[in-house]
Amino acid sequence: MRVKKIVGFFALLGFVTAFLSSCDPYAKIAKKASVEQKYQMAMSAFEKGEYYRALPLLEELITVYRGTANAEKVQYYYAYCNYNTGDYILAAYHFKSFVKSFPTSTKTEECAYMNAYCYYLTSPVYSLDQTDTHMAIRELQSFVNQYPKSKHLDEANDIISKLRIKLETKASEIAKQYFKISNYKSAIVAIDNFTKDFPDSKFIEELKFVQVKANYLLTVNSIDSKRAERLRSTVDSYLKFVDKYPNSQYLKEAGAVYDLALKLKDKYKIQLNT
Repeated sequence: MRVKKIVGFFALLGFVTAFLSSCDPYAKIAKKASVEQKYQMAMSAFEKGEYYRALPLLEELITVYRGTANAEKVQYYYAYCNYNTGDYILAAYHFKSFVKSFPTSTKTEECAYMNAYCYYLTSPVYSLDQTDTHMAIRELQSFVNQYPKSKHLDEANDIISKLRIKLETKASEIAKQYFKISNYKSAIVAIDNFTKDFPDSKFIEELKFVQVKANYLLTVNSIDSKRAERLRSTVDSYLKFVDKYPNSQYLKEAGAVYDLALKLKDKYKIQLNT
């Protein structure tokens, strides 16, 4: 009985869709109208914000009008149709295609920016894969380099900063996660790499404190042949930390770790190079 109801529902839905399509002037034009009529209808639909109606017409017209006076406008509107319907990857492709096809157009700079901006809109939260974030930064930086006097310059630079913070957050969380799962060696390496990649990051102070703890715990869990070397690394990381961050909120905890390290030094009679 339930299956019959479902089948009946879809049959009714198909009938309603077919009926509405038969009453839709856009559907009739798509089948029977001349190229000029399709063009006028596409422009009208776009101006009204009816992007889903304009989209298939413009897609057909791109091929028809290639090499003609209308080609630029059709491709420009088609890129924005994809943008306004939320297909940012496809929109980015068509904005970039516009830039290549019409390098002297008055809209080329705008489309170059929109190509980069679309990648920014696809950039996910920091916890996910950041391929699109890297792409957005590359495209935005390329735009800034190519159009240093653009009206979009400040916005582009602001977005680049936001995206870089997202990458910093991702890299910072990865380093801290290594520490949480007791992979101290990887945590130390990740923090060193972070410092090289993001030397001005607001996360460095905390990560350098984590590195002090990671060095100490790596020493505690070390085999005899590597304990002395790792203890020296612990002390060295602590001394560098307090030298760079003398007023750090982590100073007391770092000091406690240092005291434990000195106890290990005495226990195993290790000479420190200080």
